[in-house]
Amino acid sequence: MLSILRHPVFIRLFAAQGVALVGTGLLTVALALLAYDLAGDRAGTVLGTALTIKMVAYVGLSPLAAALFSHLPRKAVLVGADLIRAAVALALPFIDAIWQVYVLIFVLQAASASFTPAFQALIPDVLPKERDYTNALSLSRLAYDLENLLSPTLAGLLLMVMSYNTLFVGTVVGFLGSALLILSAPLPPRATTRQRRFRDRLTRGVQIYLATPRLRGLLALNMAVSSVIAFVLVDTVVLVRGPFGGDEGDVALAMAAFGLGSMAVAIGLPRLLDRTGDRPVMLAGGTGLTVLGLATAAGLWAQVVGWSGMLALWAGFGAVNAAVMTPSGRLLKRSAHEEDRAALFTAQFALSHACWLLAYPAAGWFGPWLGLAGTLSVLGLTAGAATLAARHLWPRDSAAPLPHTHPDLPADHPHLRAHGLGRDHAHPVVIDDDHRHWPVAG
Repeated sequence: MLSILRHPVFIRLFAAQGVALVGTGLLTVALALLAYDLAGDRAGTVLGTALTIKMVAYVGLSPLAAALFSHLPRKAVLVGADLIRAAVALALPFIDAIWQVYVLIFVLQAASASFTPAFQALIPDVLPKERDYTNALSLSRLAYDLENLLSPTLAGLLLMVMSYNTLFVGTVVGFLGSALLILSAPLPPRATTRQRRFRDRLTRGVQIYLATPRLRGLLALNMAVSSVIAFVLVDTVVLVRGPFGGDEGDVALAMAAFGLGSMAVAIGLPRLLDRTGDRPVMLAGGTGLTVLGLATAAGLWAQVVGWSGMLALWAGFGAVNAAVMTPSGRLLKRSAHEEDRAALFTAQFALSHACWLLAYPAAGWFGPWLGLAGTLSVLGLTAGAATLAARHLWPRDSAAPLPHTHPDLPADHPHLRAHGLGRDHAHPVVIDDDHRHWPVAG
């Protein structure tokens, strides 16, 4: 896995991801402390609203940004987004009203909605070999999990010798470092694309996504992940501080168990995917989310989950989460030509966050009505239904050659020439201008 770090372009991009993640982690801690200064005991409401704003920006603005910036050089888009995020982080220490937090968070997340899918779509162009790309996905998963483990620790050490406002400076440094690393990397140019109307560019990624059966399955699995993992992210603090009577350190330990479970699976996934393929691993992950969610809910109902048991369960949640999410980039790469890849990654970014936009409020609002066990029961059942839907929507061997016909193409069409001038032929199907719908066999 680590051999791809010798790739001269990828190592710079991976380093850019790492320093930006550290900056984001410091921002999370600093923003929580700023919210408490501005709102006191209403800080949770402020942070909850900021999280909702983040999801709305991701869902609504990422396709718009992709359509607007589709003809700009990749480096300009990525560096420009990093500079905007750095400017927002630099402004945050100077605000004195809650509404200003909301405005700046919206601007920051709008920039992230431009940066993240464009960055994700760039990696398969840098690493065209599937094995290298799979290793890169696993390393990316490890980077996210390490950030979740290390950033709060780093923030805590810094807060021992300086005020929380200084953490925003660390965030600025992280985003500027990311911009400089990307600026220094010789990025591959965008694939040549035909001119399309703005409306077509805006919707193309979603159209390809929803027309591809395996990606409809991926969308269902996104719903399964968000349902259960939203409970982990939102209600861990409630569970630890309430029924378990723990403190902040115990909350951090529970989230560390989640991260370690995810990292353990991410390390072993490349070899497993070589042997089994994506579908069995990802569906097993969805099933694992359902089983662990419902088992944990049953344990909470019966009050038989001890502290060590909870840590083991949280490690399990991290493991099955990684089993679903880490291989998803492989499906996206396989499901679009290079010219449409950025649009498809943007569609995944928007649609997956739409699932989170549903799951986060459910995880937070069901608690007072149903209790923690009842909330997790509902979310676990949702994950089970979503996994069953994914199994139905995602056919086996969806990447295999599929027999189909082209009655609408002229006899000398380049696509027909590429397949021996036969209207009836078979090849792995990707939705494009020649295959606007998933073909029916024969």
